[in-house]
Amino acid sequence: MKQFFAFIKKEFLHVIRDSKTLLMLFGLPIVQIALFGFALSNEVKEVNLVVCNLSNETKATELIQKFDASGNFKVVQVIHDPNALDQWFKNGNIKMCLVIPAQFEKNAVRERKIDVQLIADSSDPNLATTLVNYGNQIVFDFQMKWFGQSTLPGINPEVHMMYNPSLKGTTNFVPGVISLIMMLICVLMTSVSIVKEKELGTMEVLLVSPFHPFFIIIAKAIPYFVLSLFNLSIIVFLSINLLDMPMEGSILLLFAESGLLILVCLSLGLLISNTTNSQQAAMLISLLGMLIPTLIFTGFLFPIENMPKPLQIISNIMPSKWYYIIVKDIMIKGLGIKYFWKETLILMGMAIFLLALSLKKFKIRL
Repeated sequence: MKQFFAFIKKEFLHVIRDSKTLLMLFGLPIVQIALFGFALSNEVKEVNLVVCNLSNETKATELIQKFDASGNFKVVQVIHDPNALDQWFKNGNIKMCLVIPAQFEKNAVRERKIDVQLIADSSDPNLATTLVNYGNQIVFDFQMKWFGQSTLPGINPEVHMMYNPSLKGTTNFVPGVISLIMMLICVLMTSVSIVKEKELGTMEVLLVSPFHPFFIIIAKAIPYFVLSLFNLSIIVFLSINLLDMPMEGSILLLFAESGLLILVCLSLGLLISNTTNSQQAAMLISLLGMLIPTLIFTGFLFPIENMPKPLQIISNIMPSKWYYIIVKDIMIKGLGIKYFWKETLILMGMAIFLLALSLKKFKIRL
């Protein structure tokens, strides 16, 4: 029995002295509970709201202030031209707008009900529905306070859903799933390419060849790039024809932007392959390192606006976040590159940086 306890003590010491095991044992749960605790929330806070105020009356101003003070909305601009609303939605600066008609106060007093219009970007139908419900409740509370509890005022906001009036869930999840699939497959495929050569012992043959390391890395990436484009073709075809995903924009532009994401993912996979010594380690890093961050920080499961500022900043390093925005703009809104050139430049910068880092980390001596 004494030997048994001595063996248990030895195992405890073995675990405690292994920093990697302790990190997996205690660090991973802490990170997961922190990430999911802050990210998993159905509550929406401080969503950008534009108000089109066609009335200069006092009650209209009070309603705007009530929206701004609710905590769910943040009034970023008050405009007076309804034709300018379309541009705000196309630029992706807002998720909903409030339209207050002319003679708002006069009509409300006469008819004992408030007529306003709520216009939401329903490319994310769950978020749009939540925002409209918040807006309806704010209008209802404002109306009850105005006319008193003794009356039963009718709430009559006119709701308009842009881009996805039928509130199909595919418009939100299909672009997100495309981002997730491309991130996982492309990174996973290339993450084992170079480390596999090391394990098989064929890396020496490549290193003694007259080719520059840059060409070795590019040669590794090109087949996977072509196969990834073919894989993307299948995914887009099934999304449009099987899942009834709209395709309002240019499919050539979609493939060009997708090729940029594939280049980023392949470069990241090559970097992982250059810095690991076994295929198991490379696959583990690729799957765990890509799956959870992509699910959380892309934006198709949990609105990034709900997250604390530090997590919103972290989300900016995820290529899938920018690609998700681009895909929705092309497929759902039918927009051109002038509306998402910033996201395109960010993906280009990531591709150049990761490819250069992969080349620098490539070891010419074993």
